[in-house]
Amino acid sequence: MTTKNEFALAFNEVLEEKQLSKDIILGAIESAMVSAYRRAVNASTAQHVEAKVDPETGKVTIFAEKEVVEDVQEDKTEVLLEEARKVNPEAQLGDMVIVESTPADFGRVAAQTARQVIQQRIREAERFAQMDYFARQTGEIVSGLVQATNSQTTTVGLDMKAEGILPGNQKIPSERFKLHDRIRAVVLEVKDGSRGPQIILSRAHRNFLRRLLENEVPEIYHGIVEIRAIAREPGARAKVAVSATQAGVDPVGACVGVKGVRIQAIVKELHDEKIDIIQWDADPIVYISKAISPARVSGVYLNESEGNRTATVVVMEDQLSLAIGRDGQNARLAAKLTSWRIDIKSVVEAAGDALAKLQKDSELAAALPAAVEMMPQIEEILAKKAENRPVTPEEYTALGQFVDRVERRTTEIKEEAARADEERVAAARAEVPPAAFTMPLEQMELKEHVFNILVEAGFETVGDLLMSLKTDSNRVLGLPGIGPKAMQNIEEQVAVLKFPEVPAEAAPVAAEETPAKAAEAGPVAVPAEEAPVPQKPAKVQKEAEEKVEDENAKDGVSLDELFKMKPEIFQSAPAGDEEEDKKKKGKKQKKKGVELVLDEELGEVVGRKKHKRGEDDFGIEE
Repeated sequence: MTTKNEFALAFNEVLEEKQLSKDIILGAIESAMVSAYRRAVNASTAQHVEAKVDPETGKVTIFAEKEVVEDVQEDKTEVLLEEARKVNPEAQLGDMVIVESTPADFGRVAAQTARQVIQQRIREAERFAQMDYFARQTGEIVSGLVQATNSQTTTVGLDMKAEGILPGNQKIPSERFKLHDRIRAVVLEVKDGSRGPQIILSRAHRNFLRRLLENEVPEIYHGIVEIRAIAREPGARAKVAVSATQAGVDPVGACVGVKGVRIQAIVKELHDEKIDIIQWDADPIVYISKAISPARVSGVYLNESEGNRTATVVVMEDQLSLAIGRDGQNARLAAKLTSWRIDIKSVVEAAGDALAKLQKDSELAAALPAAVEMMPQIEEILAKKAENRPVTPEEYTALGQFVDRVERRTTEIKEEAARADEERVAAARAEVPPAAFTMPLEQMELKEHVFNILVEAGFETVGDLLMSLKTDSNRVLGLPGIGPKAMQNIEEQVAVLKFPEVPAEAAPVAAEETPAKAAEAGPVAVPAEEAPVPQKPAKVQKEAEEKVEDENAKDGVSLDELFKMKPEIFQSAPAGDEEEDKKKKGKKQKKKGVELVLDEELGEVVGRKKHKRGEDDFGIEE
């Protein structure tokens, strides 16, 4: 009983000390015992060996795989048939069975031999447990004691006997640590190292401020208030944009707390870092105005051109230094918070720029007659300011109104131009068949060097090329290697392009309609008994055939009319260019046939051209 209690106490002590599970410790001991057995009897690594440890008594039992034989020559690999059948009654000579093979003296000596292996396995299990635990803690705040510190790094003792590293660039610049100080930090990264997990901590990252706010403000923790963005310069200033997810909740007041008690606790943790809490707004103008706080903003004017989002912020003279901040800090944080490039101007500087715009841009001046009338007054005020003469509040107000008129109209003109461009692109896209955007550029019979230049320029489909030609043909002509001959090659290929289209549904001509009405409504097939083909002159006959072919290629034909038609009607020459017809001077052209087929979807008979290569084309030549 004493032995049992001593082993159980020691085993439980190891579990508590190492903070590992019972299965991990037992697995390490059993693995070590297997290694000790192999070393004790010089067993081969190919032989299957198992070890079982009783956690109550500490007794170790070894099981080894052996061959069943009549006469044992090698005790460590062979066993008698009688012994084997005690384990497996069906065992036969030559079988492999697992039998107990615990050596007689396998006790204290084996434990001493296995000590190093056990320690190694436990260390590996500790490292794995630490790695798994702190990997799940990434982005969360942990607390620990300073174990060592210097100018480069600070070593922090954490839970599970782990050590974290706080690099110098992740510390708040103004803080200094002493040994055994308790500090909090956010887990930035966990890397697997040869001597255990490397846990990188940070007190300078914006997520540290985010987690502190979650801990101090219950509304943020429960999702009633949401942190939209954080911009931070550690130890100096931070800006936090918050919004409420429920009506009637003041997000800024919830973060500040009664008499600032909540925010003061965070400021103390961050060594007096100033924190501005602002309310997030979906309107960029309102959002940027609040982000510039504590400065008061006179106007915000946005410019979104070619993906470059710039906001011009106009403030009064006395607010300029406050808006910019020390070394541009306030403007820098506001730009990070809003993701806009912010250009801060005083109202005097902005008025001078607006005045220059009106003088240079005649169209803008024509659109702002009221601002043009104010120009002499604005010039006089700016002259007074340049001579350091006092400017009255009313004159500053006039400057602000002038800037607001010019900047707003400039923004409106840019928006109108952008809308016009969008409409132009939409109109051009409407003219390009949808099939063109799925047709690869390889289908155009372009010259090889022209094709290569277009592909390198980013043209992948025929639709891309047609869109570029319709919206800005100079873009294609301006490509290196594209000259007049190359453009001619492109235009020629565009002219002969054919896109598959669904034939338009045509209302079949009723039997009672007169030939005149039917001719106005659509294609007419002339019955043989009414208009025999031989009675017509050759020229008239040819024109009629071309007309019938062209119309039948586009429209369907009713079943009633189909049986009254003559096959000769559908044999005609294709329509060619007028210049080509003049050159050929009456030479006969090869005729294309039109085949009549029943379109099951339309429920009617349609005309379809016959091509040389036997391809079906329901499209129309353009």
